[in-house]
Amino acid sequence: MKAIITGGGTGGHIYPALAIARALEERGWKILYLGSKGGLESTLVREEGFNYQEVQVAPLPRKLSVKLMSSVFKTMLGFFQARKLIKEFQPDVVLGTGGFVAGPVVLAASALKIPSIIHEQNVYPGFTNKLLARKVDIIALNFAAARDYFPEKIKARFVVTGNPVRQAILNTDKETGLEKLSLERGKKTILVFGGSQGAMSINRAMLEVYKYYTESNKVQIIQITGEKNYQQVLQDIEDAGVKLKENRHYKIIPYLREMEYAYAVADLVVYRAGATGIAEITAKGIPAILIPYPYAAENHQEYNARNLEKQGAAEVILDRDLKGQVLIEKIEELLSNEDRLKEMAQNSKSLGKAEATENIVSLIQDLLKKE
Repeated sequence: MKAIITGGGTGGHIYPALAIARALEERGWKILYLGSKGGLESTLVREEGFNYQEVQVAPLPRKLSVKLMSSVFKTMLGFFQARKLIKEFQPDVVLGTGGFVAGPVVLAASALKIPSIIHEQNVYPGFTNKLLARKVDIIALNFAAARDYFPEKIKARFVVTGNPVRQAILNTDKETGLEKLSLERGKKTILVFGGSQGAMSINRAMLEVYKYYTESNKVQIIQITGEKNYQQVLQDIEDAGVKLKENRHYKIIPYLREMEYAYAVADLVVYRAGATGIAEITAKGIPAILIPYPYAAENHQEYNARNLEKQGAAEVILDRDLKGQVLIEKIEELLSNEDRLKEMAQNSKSLGKAEATENIVSLIQDLLKKE
């Protein structure tokens, strides 16, 4: 069996695609990944060892502009490039996880009558998936709430699968995480990160948090700053009078490839509200303070965050309201109420779908049986 998988632009589109690709490969499938020229996927997919090809693509401006004609031309070029690659590879199925590159690839598959599936990670659907939803055989959703933002007449094609999460995240236990990260047992552990690129507004708010918990024997903090912000964060912490060498309960790092260790030890997460991170947090059943990125497309991160808030799994602070003291008060409110923290953890776990990858693989298999 053969599958073409496409999705790009951000880790939120790429990592679920890679999880599905790996699961299919382990079942003996041949995989071809189609990505955009110069996109993040070109690095990540090649690192995973998959057969990778590129097609031309450009973001489509939402308003009339000089760039519109250029973008349309590049997208049409990408469509014909994808059509050629699909004919050569002859896949049994094409799956898209979002991003502009998925548009021409999935449309080409549809035009060639190849069975196709898209996966939507967010509560508020992305622009590409909204366009593709009318053309594909199945629309896999991370959040059931996303149904409300698609046309009523295509809702028979929806299946709520969850968002694929790496097995290492699901399987790593707390003892392993504590050992690997050199953390102490018996302390509440706060994990802070802003996504793959970091988040300066969170980094700034954390300065007051570090001052507040200096010399604490009850709390320890792991903060992943993002590589581009790392040196600035260290300097800001020093300027704030916090001596990191004397506060061993603070772990400030630029990037953590093995996020499974951090999730395994976290009692509370402070995070943006990207779909992949939320899938990982809920799969592990961790309470969260979510600070949605205000400039995300269609403000989709706030939709994600509000969905968890509504389900009692998270508290939300809008970026414009984020200050050190606000964050401290929210952290203290949660850490001082063990019953509330446990309830949020249970609610978070109930939203997680550890079986998401298997759900999507089963969808693919069922779809092909019907063909």
